[in-house]
Amino acid sequence: MGVTPPAPPARPAVLAIDAGNSKTDAALIAADGTVLGTGRSGGFQPPRTGVGEAVDVLGQAVAEAVGAAALPRPAPGAPYADQVSACLANADLPVEERQLAEAIGARGWGSATRVFNDTFAILRAGLAAGEPPRGVAVVCGAGINCVGMRPDGRTARFPALGQISGDWGGGSGLAAEALWWAARAEDGRGGPTELAAALPGHFGLASMAELIEALHLGSLAHGRTHELVPVLFSVAAAGDAVASALVERQADEVVALASVALARLDLLEEEAPVLLGGGVLTAGHAQLDGRIAAGLARRAPRARVSVVSAPPVLGAGLLGLDALGALPEAHGKLRAHFG
Repeated sequence: MGVTPPAPPARPAVLAIDAGNSKTDAALIAADGTVLGTGRSGGFQPPRTGVGEAVDVLGQAVAEAVGAAALPRPAPGAPYADQVSACLANADLPVEERQLAEAIGARGWGSATRVFNDTFAILRAGLAAGEPPRGVAVVCGAGINCVGMRPDGRTARFPALGQISGDWGGGSGLAAEALWWAARAEDGRGGPTELAAALPGHFGLASMAELIEALHLGSLAHGRTHELVPVLFSVAAAGDAVASALVERQADEVVALASVALARLDLLEEEAPVLLGGGVLTAGHAQLDGRIAAGLARRAPRARVSVVSAPPVLGAGLLGLDALGALPEAHGKLRAHFG
């Protein structure tokens, strides 16, 4: 009796990449939705490192995913997958999406390359199975952004370039605001707030003066200020007026972004999903969540608000399967993999 030879390994149809400011995830996905291998690397920050070095970081996650998939070595110059579907932080303008698509396409990882802002990954991942691409997503992680889309291809988006484009908040912005108010409370230029003790206390320091000196001289890496965001929310939950005002303003910014995007898409008076993602919005801060819900109830009473806990790389993969016309079963298998 002959031995049945093993089936050849599935060929990757999609190389999905989700890259935020702090980490990058990659996944090789077969046409039926099977995840063949995944990889992770550091943050994607082309404004700071330059495009070439930033794409090198993506390449580290891609190489790890390829290794995990244990695929046959492709011929020299052959792509890993039919399509690269990349959802990237710092791809805030359409021109940046095009430039990054060219840079990634030049690596030869896929036969075709599509690049989206990373907020589109939250939107696609948060839509229910079989639900059309219709709704709005707000992401509040290190920064803040919002996108919306309709099945007819219309989109709503914001530049999301920081203060110059009218943005406020996100983890970096909240930490900076908390430090500003705490510094002024300690030296007398501002009113009292428990932040003046809680922020330096988080790092084992006795005063804001010590914390300011440590950040200025580099004995404490400035990147660690993101650790102060949970401290801010904790102080606010304890009733501090200054901290509470910052939390409430963040909630109001989320409501403003979502309601304006819904209005641009003529969805303000219709039932439509508003999907929330990013570390600040998925952390379960009751004060923040409650004010967002109340604000949207006033401005967009038919909005269906939910928090997206699925990893954004799922959204990148679903966008790739969409482009290839994959069957609904493939989408379901991919969703099941990422829980």
